[in-house]
Amino acid sequence: MKIAFVGKGGSGKTTLSSLFIRHLAATGAPVLAVDADINQHLGAALGLDEAEAAALPAMGERLPLIKEHLRGCNPRITSAETMIKTTPPGEGSRLLRVCEDNPVYEACARSVELDGGGVRLMVTGPFTDADLGVACYHSKTGAVELCLNHLVDGQGEYVVVDMTAGSDSFASGMFTRFDITFLVAEPTRKGVSVYRQYKEYARDYGVVLKVVGNKVQGPDDLDFLRAEVGDDLLMTVGHSDWVRAMEKGRPLPFELLEDANRRALRALQVATDATYELRDWERYTRQMVHFHLRNAASWGDARTGADLAAQIDPAFVLGEGVAASA
Repeated sequence: MKIAFVGKGGSGKTTLSSLFIRHLAATGAPVLAVDADINQHLGAALGLDEAEAAALPAMGERLPLIKEHLRGCNPRITSAETMIKTTPPGEGSRLLRVCEDNPVYEACARSVELDGGGVRLMVTGPFTDADLGVACYHSKTGAVELCLNHLVDGQGEYVVVDMTAGSDSFASGMFTRFDITFLVAEPTRKGVSVYRQYKEYARDYGVVLKVVGNKVQGPDDLDFLRAEVGDDLLMTVGHSDWVRAMEKGRPLPFELLEDANRRALRALQVATDATYELRDWERYTRQMVHFHLRNAASWGDARTGADLAAQIDPAFVLGEGVAASA
């Protein structure tokens, strides 16, 4: 199951996604965690110290390796250099699976031990001095989108992605790659404005969107969120002494997380698992092709655009390939 956490900057999406990752790991479920935010904080939220978090390998810096592995022997992709973030798999492409060892995980993923279990963690990587003034962050998140396009996950397997803040996720087709998207919203006008924007942009793409109210302090906050987001409000969370201790570098055993917040995390898992039966492979693959063709059309060089469009193998992508593999 692929899960995205989105929301306004400072809403608490990284904290919520890290708690959900811990919850899933404690159940023994296989988890792949991905930090796709420009502000790389997921590693620290999972308990890594500053040096450990800084040492995590950046996916954006290993893009050639990722492309070379994923293209496999696909005859439509002449070289790794011709692959872009939206390139779909085709006959001969290599697919990633949550529970396997492969060169992409070896290069980009690191194991993080948590209470009751461990997870694989991958990060896009921060801006470097070479990026400043000349590169946009989507050049890095493209590595995540490419992996998601080639990732096959099953029931009881979880891929949790901490996304960029606000509606920046819509700068690519990555927002369609998830079974469910949790939008973390504070009970404020700014908090729900991101929800409205996200809801509007995602409206025509079949995105399953649920709101998690954060920093809710009483009935008035709850009433405000209910009035603003309606039935999309899944649950709310409030103050957590456990989280505050973690943020101060004084981690407590996960079993000491407050009962109300543990129930909230279970509710997130129930909502996630319920989307498994809603998987629409025809729509999923159609959207993959749609965004790749749009990328091809946006290239100024007509030949380059045609070459990108030629990467699509309709018989594989829209027929037996991805759907059968999944």
